[in-house]
Amino acid sequence: MKILLVIIYLAFISLGLPDSLLGSAWPAMRAELGAPVSTAGWLAMTISVCTIISSLFSNRIITRFKTGKVTAVSVAMTAVALLGFAYAPSVWFLFLMAIPLGLGAGSIDAGLNNYVALNYESSHMNWLHSFWGTGATVGPMIMAYHIAEQNGWRYGYLTISIIQAVLVVVLFATLKLWKNGADRSGSADGSDTVYITNRESLRLPNAGLAMVGFIFFSATESTTGLWCSSYLSSYHGFSAADAATVASCFYGGITVGRLISGFVSMKVRSPLLIRWGQIICVAGTLLILLPLPAVFSVIGIVMIGLGTAPVFPAMLHETPNRFGRDVSQAIVGLEMAVAYIGGTVSAPLFGQLASAVGIRLFPYYILACVLIMLVASELLQRRIESRERQKRQAKGSE
Repeated sequence: MKILLVIIYLAFISLGLPDSLLGSAWPAMRAELGAPVSTAGWLAMTISVCTIISSLFSNRIITRFKTGKVTAVSVAMTAVALLGFAYAPSVWFLFLMAIPLGLGAGSIDAGLNNYVALNYESSHMNWLHSFWGTGATVGPMIMAYHIAEQNGWRYGYLTISIIQAVLVVVLFATLKLWKNGADRSGSADGSDTVYITNRESLRLPNAGLAMVGFIFFSATESTTGLWCSSYLSSYHGFSAADAATVASCFYGGITVGRLISGFVSMKVRSPLLIRWGQIICVAGTLLILLPLPAVFSVIGIVMIGLGTAPVFPAMLHETPNRFGRDVSQAIVGLEMAVAYIGGTVSAPLFGQLASAVGIRLFPYYILACVLIMLVASELLQRRIESRERQKRQAKGSE
């Protein structure tokens, strides 16, 4: 149903809204709360860990309560958490509110990604993640407006909390739509889902390769986003402002790339989108790595953004085809969890390596992540295609 699809898009915008708030608000927050700069990293880590935990348990929760209810309750948790941030009396209260913020985000992510993979075309998966980028872009803009208008960072969090609360009302008012959605199997609410444990999910054929692909996709995206400015500044002598502009172009490439990929996916199958995206990432990384003028490094970074754009949505959309519709929720929950782990671990790991070896390691590190992702994806696709050929041959011999 079109109304339900609009609601899902709105839910993904709301998912992106708080994701980039902490970084934009932290200078003002720490000044008022008397916190050291490093506290922001620990808060982000707390949110990430809770998101991982929520993703790992999402299969059990969604199998029991269904996607619509879980999404509504999860958005309500994020609304309450953001309200808590707005009225936080101390830093420790922020850590307390980080728990429901992370738990709510993980359930929304895992539930909606699987629901769209089961019920809608690949184009909608790409546009869905583009809308997340819209939310992640608008969030800091709202925060910047309130800080500039002397309202303070608390009003920024309060505004986002109110937006989330409005969406909660909409979600609870439209719960019936989730049961009547256009699931091609005739079970839009996920009632045909089979519950299996995370351990059983990992034992499914080819599940390990899928997880490797998600880990190193997230490592590529998060490390490039966090460290490309430092690389351009330290290695090529860019000013801080110019380097930051390139970083924003990287994220802009992801958002624009997903908008374009939505249209391309109407004609091109997801496995090809995954392959093309990864090859573009390899080409972009080589432009950074080769001894070329600095402008080629800028082009390469933007190319990595464009290349990564279709990969994550396409891999998610292929999950029901690769592992079966009945267990896709379990696999998607694991995929989201390992993706968060990859992003959480990879970027600081590179920071440690760069401290020891130097920032010149950046393109080599990114290239290694991209190549591991590419090899895992190609091996997985070959095995899937081999399995399908065997099935067709077996059916033909009957």
